[in-house]
Amino acid sequence: MLVLGLTGSAAMGKSTVASMLAERGVAVFDADRTVHALYEGAAVPAVEAAFPGTTRGAAVDRDLLRARVLGDEPAMQRLEALVHPLVKAEEEAFLDRARRDGRRMVVLDVPLLFETGAEADVDVVLVVSAPAAVQHQRMLARPGMTPERLEAMLARQIPDAEKRRRAHYVIDTGGTFDDVRRQVAEVIRAVAAIAGGR
Repeated sequence: MLVLGLTGSAAMGKSTVASMLAERGVAVFDADRTVHALYEGAAVPAVEAAFPGTTRGAAVDRDLLRARVLGDEPAMQRLEALVHPLVKAEEEAFLDRARRDGRRMVVLDVPLLFETGAEADVDVVLVVSAPAAVQHQRMLARPGMTPERLEAMLARQIPDAEKRRRAHYVIDTGGTFDDVRRQVAEVIRAVAAIAGGR
């Protein structure tokens, strides 16, 4: 089974590309969605213990948690040390199911693929990218986003140019949806040929 790692910096269109891959029948593990689920379940006690007052009811309040850790690197590292092993366990369960189902190709949608060293766990890296002006416009249109918060988020990510350099394939989302769909189809064909040759 070929494992494709999908990544890209914030607001590059990675979720759109992941949806297009899923529409074409590729099984996709979404690390962000997994974190959201953990924040409503298994991660809640550990997060509250490490960052008291960041949960409401039976869930992590993501705004409160973000306010507590953003810009505080030691706090961010403590949070990641709690959450990343839980996400990894869910990822392994996804891969086990995919192997049992006989899938030839799967996608791990991991925003911090390079930053966490997870590219070593995949066979092919697909980076989603867009011009910096487009990225900033998309980010600043999000509710609650400020230029300061944008810069803090980008400071924790490997620069887009470096991600593109390290990718096997790059999908540019700066154009139309049809253009993105065409690029996704081309990548699927290329990766399926690799999977078929195994």
